[in-house]
Amino acid sequence: MTLPPYRDPAAPVPDRVRDLLGRMTLAEKVGQVNQRMYGWDAYERAGDGHRLTDALRAEVAAFDGMGALYGLQRADAWSGVGFADGLDARDGARSAAAVQRYVMDHTRLGIPVLLVEEMPHGHQALDGTVLPVNLSVGATWDPDLYADAVAGAAAELRARGAHIALVSALDLVRDPRWGRSEECFSEDPYLAARMTEALVEGARRAGVAVVLKHFAGQGATVGGRNSAATELGPRELHEVHLAAARAGVAAGAAGVMAAYNEFDGLPCVANRYLLTDLLRTEWGFEGVVMADGTAVDRLVRLTGDPVSAGALALDAGCDLSLWDASFTRLGEAVERGLVSESALDAAVARVLTLKFRLGLFEQPLPPARSETVELPDPAELGERIARASVTLLAHEGGVLPLSRAVRRIAVLGPNADSVAQQIGDYTAPQRPGGGITVLEGIRAAVASGTEVVHDRGCALVGDDVSGVPAAVALAAGSDVAVLVLGGSSARSPDTVFDANGAAVTGTGTPSGMTCGEGVDLADLALPPGQRALLTAVSATGTPVVVVLVQGRPHALTELDAPAAAVLSAWYPGPRGGRAVAEVLFGDAEPRGRLPVSVPRSAAQLPVYYNGKDHRYRGYADQSAGPLHAFGHGLSYTSVVYGAPRLSQARVGTRAPRLTCRVTVRNTGSRPAEETVQLYVRRLSGGSSWPRVRELRGFVRLTIAPGEEAEAVLEVDRDTLASVGRDLRLAVEPGLVELETGPASDRTTGVRLEITDSESNGT
Repeated sequence: MTLPPYRDPAAPVPDRVRDLLGRMTLAEKVGQVNQRMYGWDAYERAGDGHRLTDALRAEVAAFDGMGALYGLQRADAWSGVGFADGLDARDGARSAAAVQRYVMDHTRLGIPVLLVEEMPHGHQALDGTVLPVNLSVGATWDPDLYADAVAGAAAELRARGAHIALVSALDLVRDPRWGRSEECFSEDPYLAARMTEALVEGARRAGVAVVLKHFAGQGATVGGRNSAATELGPRELHEVHLAAARAGVAAGAAGVMAAYNEFDGLPCVANRYLLTDLLRTEWGFEGVVMADGTAVDRLVRLTGDPVSAGALALDAGCDLSLWDASFTRLGEAVERGLVSESALDAAVARVLTLKFRLGLFEQPLPPARSETVELPDPAELGERIARASVTLLAHEGGVLPLSRAVRRIAVLGPNADSVAQQIGDYTAPQRPGGGITVLEGIRAAVASGTEVVHDRGCALVGDDVSGVPAAVALAAGSDVAVLVLGGSSARSPDTVFDANGAAVTGTGTPSGMTCGEGVDLADLALPPGQRALLTAVSATGTPVVVVLVQGRPHALTELDAPAAAVLSAWYPGPRGGRAVAEVLFGDAEPRGRLPVSVPRSAAQLPVYYNGKDHRYRGYADQSAGPLHAFGHGLSYTSVVYGAPRLSQARVGTRAPRLTCRVTVRNTGSRPAEETVQLYVRRLSGGSSWPRVRELRGFVRLTIAPGEEAEAVLEVDRDTLASVGRDLRLAVEPGLVELETGPASDRTTGVRLEITDSESNGT
C-alpha cells in the first residue's frame, strides 16, 4: 500500500507538512492551534488505574483532532491533583499512551497530539525530580552542570510520554519585589543567556523540545507587579531583555511563550513587532509561539469580542493558545474576514512541523525503557546545584566553617525544618520523608558528641514573637546558633488561585506565601517576627550564622551587625538541607556568586549593576548602591587578582579576536573555588549612552592553597558587540575597558581601542 506523503518518514518535512495541510478542513486547522484543555481533566481514577474522560472525547470531537494537551501529569494545589488521584511515573506513561491512541484512532487524519508539561525546575509531576529554582541555578555560574541536570529531568518527562517542556528562562530580576524572581536566572542578560543555552542543550539530549518563557520583558513590569505594564523603550528591550531569547533561539529552542506584559501599548501576545518582525523576520525563528494561559482571552478588552481577539493574536504571530476560548473561534474569524486563512495555515504549518520533527507520526507513544537514553541522575545533580549555589554574603570573626568539635548547636527559625519551604513555586506534592531539611542536614553532619537543638522561634510571616523566648533560651546555652530565615513559595489547599493558576493577592499574603507567581512584595525586608528573632538571639552573645532560604534577594541592612556570617541558599530543592550543611561544616567550599544585586531597602530600587552610567551621586538619606553587588560571594580562603593582560591593545570592528588573561593566587589555607568575571565598560564611542559595565564572560578556577592559576577569557565579536542605532548588534569603534575581578564592584581594568578598520590591529 502506498503511504500518503505526510505518512512517509522519508519525505522532507516541508513536503509532509504541505501535503497534510492540504488535506485539512478549516475546523481541523483550528483544532491544531488550540491547547484549550487542562490535562488533569482528561483522565479520572478508575479502580487501581485511570481512564479517559468524556471531557477529553468531547474536546477531540469538537475539531476532529487536538493540537496540544497541557499538563496531563501536572500535580499541585491549583490543579487539585495529588497522590490519591494523580499519575505517578508508571500511570503517567500509560495515560499518555491512552490519550495518543484515542486521538489518532478517533480522528479522520490521525494526527498525534503534542503533550506539553511544565518543567520549571524539574518535571512538575508526582515523583518528578525537583531541582533548585532558577535563581539557585544562576548562583552556580555553571552552565555545564545545569545542562546535565536539565537532561536528567527532561528524560523523566520524556519517559512519561511528554514532548514539550515549558521552562522560564527569558525573564530577568530587574525588580526583586516581583514574586516570580525565583524563576529568573539573573538580573544580567549575559548570565541568563548562557543558562538558557544550557537549558536547550540539556533538553535536546533527552529528545525533549523546549518552549522558553516569557517573550519579552516580563521582568521589567512597573513596581515588580505581576503581569503589569512595562515602560520599556526599544533600546532597553534590545540591550537587556532579548539576549536570553536570542541565545535560546540560536541554540534550537522549539518555541517561545508570549509574555503577559505589554510592550509599546500592546500585550506581547498581540504584538506583531515582537512575534513576527523581530522573532521571525529578523532572527529567522521557525518554531512555535505559544500564548501564556488565558492571554488571548484578555485581548477581548481591546477588540470587544473573542472572535476578534483570536484574530488579533493569530495575525500578530501567535501559533498555539493556552486555555483560551478565543482561539477556538478562529474559523469564524476567517469566515468574517478578520484574518486570512493563509495566516491560519502558517500557524498550523509550524505546529505540524514541530510534530514531524519530534517524530510523533513514527513514534507517537512513550518510548520503551530499552529505547530511553541513560542520563545522569537529576536528583543527584540537583543536590550538586544546591551545593554550588550556596553564597557566602558576609563573614566576620572566623565562625565558619563550623567545627565538628562544637558542643551544642541551636538550629532556629521558620525555614529550618521544612522541605516545602525549600522547593519553590511550580512544584508537585512531595512524598513524606523524601527530602532533607537544613536541620536534618546539620544533624547528619555533626559528630556523635554534638547536641543539636531546634525551635522555630517565630512564624514565617507576621509579627508574632511569642515563640522567641524559647528560641533565645536554646541559643543562650549553645556554642553557635544557625538561624534559617527567608521566605516561602509553598502553596496549600487554602491558597486562592486566579484563572491561570497564579496566587491571588492584594489584601494579604495567602497561606504564608512570600514569593511565587502572584505574590509580589512592596517591602523586601524580612518579616517583623524574623527580624525580632534575629535581634533577640544575637543579643545572647552566641555567634549567629544566618542561612537565607529565599526565592528573591531580601533587603538585608538589619543583618549587618548581629550576624557573624550570612549565607543565601536560595530555594535549594528537596535535598538542599544536606548541601547547606556541607558548606557550613566546610565539606564543600562556598562557591556561589550572586546572580542578582542585594538591596539595602526597597526604597532604593533599582539596584541592578548594569544601569546607565550617569554618575548619579546617590540619595541624601542612604546609599544608592546595593548592600552586596552582582557577582559577589565570599569564600573560606583569600585570593589576590593580578591585573588583566590583553593579547592586543587595538582591534578592528569587523572580526575582533583576542584573549584576556588574569592571574589569581590563593593566599589562604583552603582550596579556592573562584569565578573570574569579565566585564566590558565603554569609555568613548558607541551610539548610545553607555552602561556602568556589562558582564561578557566568566571562567571557574579551582586553586590549591598557596598556588596560582591563570584565567584565559576569549574576547571576540560577541564580547564587544553593542546595540547600534538600528537596534542590531555590532562592534562599534571607540575606547573600552576590559575589567576582571571577583565581583562587579571589585574589578581591575585594561583599555582596548576598537578602530574602524576591517582587521585586528597589533
